[in-house]
Amino acid sequence: MDSKQIEEGLQFTPKFNAEGLIPAIAQDAGTGQVLIFAWMNREALERTIETGRATYFSRSRGKLWTKGEQSGHFQAVQQILVDCDQDCLILKVAVNEGQCHVGYQSCFYRALKPASKTDLEWTATKVYDPKTTYKK
Repeated sequence: MDSKQIEEGLQFTPKFNAEGLIPAIAQDAGTGQVLIFAWMNREALERTIETGRATYFSRSRGKLWTKGEQSGHFQAVQQILVDCDQDCLILKVAVNEGQCHVGYQSCFYRALKPASKTDLEWTATKVYDPKTTYKK
């Protein structure tokens, strides 16, 4: 497929990298807050489209995982956006509770301090206790 068709056409042709993965960013559909960044392989993307629940590929575990399968904090996909090159996705999702496994609404709960190259500062507070949510 030529670049004009990829960039301006209406056919969804996601471009996976050499490892068969595509980056996916989950964003709260209501607030616009970026919740998580994860990877999807073709199967994870297909399952997400089929079920309406965000499913990703864990590189460390080498398997698919549906967000919320352990915590109950699912991501109901409302829209899938693709960038101009079709090599990155944004999932607009509805969520019922915190999305980060350490207890925050978003996995992006710290920021680099102004004028610092190494120090972080908190930008959020925890919204749930992961010790009670993830009973192992």
